[in-house]
Amino acid sequence: MENLDLLKEAIIKGNLAAAVEATQQAIAEGCDPQVMINDYMSGAMEEIGRRFEEGKAFVPELLIAARAMKGALEILKPLLKDEKTKRLSTVVIGTVKGDLHDIGKNLVASMLEGCGFEVVNLGVDVTSEKFIEAVKAHNANIICLSALLTTTMTYMKEIIEAIEKAGLRNTVKVMVGGAPINETYALGIGADAYGSNANSAVTIAKKLIAG
Repeated sequence: MENLDLLKEAIIKGNLAAAVEATQQAIAEGCDPQVMINDYMSGAMEEIGRRFEEGKAFVPELLIAARAMKGALEILKPLLKDEKTKRLSTVVIGTVKGDLHDIGKNLVASMLEGCGFEVVNLGVDVTSEKFIEAVKAHNANIICLSALLTTTMTYMKEIIEAIEKAGLRNTVKVMVGGAPINETYALGIGADAYGSNANSAVTIAKKLIAG
């Protein structure tokens, strides 16, 4: 248990080396990888997210915590291949066509993964076709669309319309975010929700899958 507490603390502090070491030691002692993820790693990301909401942590802290979490997760992934892992839902995320910004999008992806979601990160400059293909291939329940430019945010509406034409709109929720986006715009283009930051995105995603 000591190593698991150290793992959680290392992720909260964003100490990648300490997180990796604690993960390796916990595995050597026979700790259940799923318990490590669900009870400690996800708990750490939820804690740093809470601090962010309270103004006690900022984007750099979120970024390094996410990096530490991903480092630990990479060690555990090979051990989970033959297990039925407990994941909340599958999310497809990407920055829309014409937009190459990915820092915010990657932070959202890391926070979602750290808090129990299976995340398919399509990267940047993603077309509606790629989003639809990924939803079908991974049986995703949520699509997260990101844009940082006013010139590319309009493509979000095209993606939502394409999802409808593909007959997927009733089975997948759409969440949008990015600097020029707000809730009014999100609802206006037919999205289900708007996330203003990485932590709120996790909270909203959990609400969306809960119905």
